[in-house]
Amino acid sequence: MAESSAMEKMNRRSFLGKAVVSTVAAGTLVIATQPSDTQERLVHLGLIGCGGYGRQDVRAAFRAGGVDVVAICDVDSEHLASSAAEIEKLQGTRPKTFKHYQEMLDASGPEAVIIATPPHWHAIHFLAALDKGLDVYCEKPLSYDVREGRAMVEAAKASGRIVQIGFQRRQSAAIRRAREHIRQGDIGRVVQVDVQIHYTAVMRDAKPQEPPTSLDWDLWCGPAPKLPYSPQIGHVSWRLEKEYGHGHLVDWGIHMIDAVRWILGETMPRTLQAAGGIYYFKGQITTPDVLTVHLDFATCPVTWRHHIWGAEEYSPEVSNGIFLYGEKGTVFVADDRCVIIPKGKERTEQRVNVDMAKEHVGQFLQAVRIREQPLCTPQEAYYSTATVQLAMIAYETGSTITWDAQSEQIVGNAEANKLLKREYRSPWKHPYQG
Repeated sequence: MAESSAMEKMNRRSFLGKAVVSTVAAGTLVIATQPSDTQERLVHLGLIGCGGYGRQDVRAAFRAGGVDVVAICDVDSEHLASSAAEIEKLQGTRPKTFKHYQEMLDASGPEAVIIATPPHWHAIHFLAALDKGLDVYCEKPLSYDVREGRAMVEAAKASGRIVQIGFQRRQSAAIRRAREHIRQGDIGRVVQVDVQIHYTAVMRDAKPQEPPTSLDWDLWCGPAPKLPYSPQIGHVSWRLEKEYGHGHLVDWGIHMIDAVRWILGETMPRTLQAAGGIYYFKGQITTPDVLTVHLDFATCPVTWRHHIWGAEEYSPEVSNGIFLYGEKGTVFVADDRCVIIPKGKERTEQRVNVDMAKEHVGQFLQAVRIREQPLCTPQEAYYSTATVQLAMIAYETGSTITWDAQSEQIVGNAEANKLLKREYRSPWKHPYQG
């Protein structure tokens, strides 16, 4: 992945913490990486995927402190070189560099890895790292398809390794406060939840063309279908390509769906319906720029909405957030604020400024040291990931999806069940054999 445009940084990455460091004197950060009083030792890290979020996660690790990045891997030689140079500035030593992930995993050095590749590679990298006995921090979504996710959950359980999945919103003080209010019954029984992230997607050139000479496009595509390269489906923009990122709900909206599940104490919805389409960016993307999904959880219905084509918002301050409607009041929560609106009483608002990326990666690093599982396990990540994947299956098949949680099958819909698993491109083999 590449560093995103300035607009995308404002829209996406500002929500991951305001204090991302890009250029700081090397001496200062070398000191910051040493173990503090509560940190017993340096954690030796490897990084698979040196694009935008790989760098974000590494910077978060340095802000948390107590790390030594010993090896990095990427199929784009420019990403690899620039990331190695930046890490050398941050820690004073240059990490070993690799093009192939297996070569990095076979090399001595890392005890834990950060996986920050596009989702279609997550399962292969995740399982290979566990097979080498390494602890894993993996970006969301957990997997590209539902069956990969199940294989990853089972492998993590069997391995006994420390695993954290990158649902950083669980570190938001605002979301934690909303969860506390709901759990205490402050707004009574929650009857309905609305979730939305509206933003303006940045389009790049969608015409097929030769990939950059630094990029091994065949290896980048890996187990996924190999589409003709264009900037619109390559670095960063793969998020809106069905075969790689699977769209806005799976890429960004999943954060809020995970937060809703966590607040409500839910697992997965019983039924899902979806409606939408590509109305503005026709011919440029392959996932909906307008989408509404109805998710029927046991607690209450949850409705997701997005438009990503640049509409002028009536209330921009709530374009990214969650409304929880209760019998005795309403809660609105976003990354940086929690608003409590009791019936017949004055609303209260709490604004927070938490470096969620630092807290989430830092929690993983400490878990590696003390050998205790952190907050977001693969099973929890599976619930959130499978939920949004089922939503996209509902959209793609134009049908109501009924999910049997016990058998992990879609009830009475053979066409939809086929979409739970995507066959891998040769020579890669899908890990799910059930």
